[in-house]
Amino acid sequence: QVQLVESGGGLVQAGGSLRLSCAASGLAFSMHYMAWFRQAPGEERELVAAVSRSGGNTDYADSVKGRFTISRDNAKNTVYLQMNSLKTEDTAVYYCAAGITTSLLVVPTSQSKYDYWGSGTQVTVSS
Repeated sequence: QVQLVESGGGLVQAGGSLRLSCAASGLAFSMHYMAWFRQAPGEERELVAAVSRSGGNTDYADSVKGRFTISRDNAKNTVYLQMNSLKTEDTAVYYCAAGITTSLLVVPTSQSKYDYWGSGTQVTVSS
């Protein structure tokens, strides 16, 4: 049974930092590209960042470029999202997602390309 378990969310002041982690089990982690999505109240879920199987390719939403960094540790079956210079508009539930691929480099941005999802972790940024 595949499980993606997010952690690291919480309440932080604007300008602060948080590091999210997503621990994966029940799947061949190194065969999956990984991503973080988020959904704010009343909004659609959107891609935040994605990383290829190898970790060599990444993609980011324009709104987080230069502030957020996605990385992965295939030995630990874990993907991370380092979030710096947080803004109130970053407040959302953050979801980890995984999709299987034979490509080392592909980094899909569409939610439909992701097969497995975590239950989410809340990030709240106060002004």
